[in-house]
Amino acid sequence: MLPRPSPVYPPKPRPGDRVAVLSPSSDLAARLPLPYELGLARLEKEFGLQPVTYPSTLRKGASPQERADDLHAAFADPEIRAVFTTIGGDDQITVLPYLDRAVFRADPKPFFGYSDGTNLLAYLRSTGVVGFHGASVMCELGRPGALHPLTAESLRAALFTPGPYELRPATQYTDEGGDWADPDTFTAEPAMWPGDGWSWHGPERVVEGAGWGGCLEVLSWMLMTDREIGAVADFDDGGVLFLETSEELPRADDVYYVLRSMGERGLLGRFGALLMGRPKAWSFALPHSPDAKASYVREQRAAVLRALAAYAPEMVAVFDVDLGHTDPQLVVPYGGTIRVDGRTRRITVTY
Repeated sequence: MLPRPSPVYPPKPRPGDRVAVLSPSSDLAARLPLPYELGLARLEKEFGLQPVTYPSTLRKGASPQERADDLHAAFADPEIRAVFTTIGGDDQITVLPYLDRAVFRADPKPFFGYSDGTNLLAYLRSTGVVGFHGASVMCELGRPGALHPLTAESLRAALFTPGPYELRPATQYTDEGGDWADPDTFTAEPAMWPGDGWSWHGPERVVEGAGWGGCLEVLSWMLMTDREIGAVADFDDGGVLFLETSEELPRADDVYYVLRSMGERGLLGRFGALLMGRPKAWSFALPHSPDAKASYVREQRAAVLRALAAYAPEMVAVFDVDLGHTDPQLVVPYGGTIRVDGRTRRITVTY
């Protein structure tokens, strides 16, 4: 097998450019229009971009082939200069077999998504294109009340400004939300709780390398199907792994099992640093009390540290980085450069 190409950064869009809005996973944009329409309006008004909606974006039950066709159309259109996902989901892995790598290589474009979008981010990375983990239309851009300033700053830099960008811990955060079907949800910003900063573990050293990872649950499906993971040798030693968990609220044991499997495969030990996203510890299905949320966070961290102790004891690990399903959210380059400085406690990404 030929080695995978080193990912390159796609050209940045400019204000006034057209950007694609797609639903490669869930069809929630067709079912819950309020955050979707708000997100489109903010792309235009706050970022100066012209969103273009593709046919399957608002089609309930669009097939994997239809979703792949829209991805191809967006990347093949020379007037489209970036691609945004509406939201995640749970079946994007079924779209991957319908994709043609030549289309994405011919005109690389910034792709923004996370959660189930981990599939496409990993696909782009193995195709040779840097993607951007974060900033969905419905969740981040469609946030009730207003965009969070930390999210807006990170997204603006990822969109328009090539080069280094230093991540900062959120002083306040939330992992709870309102009913998107209720217009009253969007009349005010969500309630926030104090953030306690990042928690650092492991040796005080500097790790700089390509970022890879995403949503832990989605990565587990990719590992099971062996899609877009590839050989362990495809990963440079000393890269930066970043992981986060979703509103499914996986048990601490299940988080450990996934990491253990990565360790047994020899994958976990290839990375020099881990950025672990702040866990989402509340959902409509599991509306945990504050004490239950704190317990969930502690148990997940212990599970991660247990896996690292067994398979990557020299790894620098940073917990509660705002890169996943909590609010605010920082954009992280997928396949791009991340620098983790354990001496100065700083994290810098290259957009």
